[in-house]
Amino acid sequence: MTSSNFVSPSQIRAQFSAAMSAMYKDEVPLYGTLMELVADINQNTLQADQDLHKNLQQAKELERLDEERHGAIRVGTPEELHTIGRLFAVMGMHPVGYYDLTPAGVPVHSTAFRALHEDELRVSPFRVFTSLLRLELIEDAALREEARAILANRQIFSPEALKLIAQCEQDGGLNADDATRFVSEAIKTFRWHGESTVSSAQYKDLHDQHRLIADVVAFKGPHINHLTPRTLDIDSVQESMPKYGITPKAVIEGPPTRQHPILLRQTSFKALNEPVRFSDQDTSEQGSHTARFGEIEQRGAAVTHKGRELYDRLLNAARAELGEAPAEHNAETYTQLMHKHFENFPDTLEQMFNNDLVYFNYLPTTQGLAKAGNYEANTSIAQLIQNGDVRLSPIVYEDFLPVSAAGIFQSNLGDGSNSSYAQLSNQEIFESQLGQSVIDEQQLYAQTAQRSLEQCLHALGVQR
Repeated sequence: MTSSNFVSPSQIRAQFSAAMSAMYKDEVPLYGTLMELVADINQNTLQADQDLHKNLQQAKELERLDEERHGAIRVGTPEELHTIGRLFAVMGMHPVGYYDLTPAGVPVHSTAFRALHEDELRVSPFRVFTSLLRLELIEDAALREEARAILANRQIFSPEALKLIAQCEQDGGLNADDATRFVSEAIKTFRWHGESTVSSAQYKDLHDQHRLIADVVAFKGPHINHLTPRTLDIDSVQESMPKYGITPKAVIEGPPTRQHPILLRQTSFKALNEPVRFSDQDTSEQGSHTARFGEIEQRGAAVTHKGRELYDRLLNAARAELGEAPAEHNAETYTQLMHKHFENFPDTLEQMFNNDLVYFNYLPTTQGLAKAGNYEANTSIAQLIQNGDVRLSPIVYEDFLPVSAAGIFQSNLGDGSNSSYAQLSNQEIFESQLGQSVIDEQQLYAQTAQRSLEQCLHALGVQR
């Protein structure tokens, strides 16, 4: 079969994202309410801010907004992680970034599978935050081996999904019929199962060790535990959630409200208490499990190495002054401290550009295009921006923040988790188990910015 018969990985990803959203909406009706809330807020925001609407349109970000989702899953073994990487590769999704959540008391380390190139992201920005359970961090040796044995006895991928993954790897792609079958089979891995693979006593032992451990080990597969839409105004979402019958977590994770958002801001509602039948229960009995929750995010600008160092420094300073973990009782104080410390992070596009804090797309203006071909050689991008011939548009941050991820997890896992683990996650071990190296997100943003710069200068006829 020739490559011309293949469906593009981005098209398969878009199809899979739509199928995942439909499945999750059916499984968690409150997710549908969440989508209505986000759609209402986004529409109101765009109507109230025509400049934002124009900027998103010119940056080709508007089309992807309603389709944008990220999911999160947790796998239990290196073999599962390796195969999930192969599954996502069929959809053009690759491991970007390494996230160590163990210092925050969550016994996993993670990566995010996503598309790499801006053109692919515009087709479908779907991404999946994927965590691997650190079985070696289970303190009870007997329980650790029991968990290992339980996980060894499950197969989270259907035979047909495995067959189609291998076929794609061998042939270099899938045709339309096979792509449709692949989506149908792959989605099975992420379904919720109301029947547990362990007894109620085993579940209690796993749960008492850590709720997340029970969530990974006690079920047939890595059910999607949240699916997250993107909003343009997370503060309005946080304020409006109760009106939609949703109780938000106390604190929005990530940077504070800014004129020009950076990185990632996230909020969520508490995890659902769902009925579960354990292996020792008959049809008249059932227990319960709490893990799946609703999350909403607002994505801002991708920051440079220098910008990230400044962000981390300001975040750490605010948390140090708070003196404890952000929670409901200190939410107002924490918000005030974040605003105070982040006054030191410039909040105009020009300041962020001049201080090399953010990655940008460079868009020639109408004025600039009218001068095309009449610029002196080696005219600097800074001069073009200053003259109004080029407009700055921040590159969207496509990735995650470990402190925020841990904060979201913890708010939905209860207060009984460990505060830290003595043995921290290790990127080399993770990559060995994944079977490939994770990609440095900074490199991707730098490449996107460079491509944009070259296209802009070419459009203006500036010789370099």
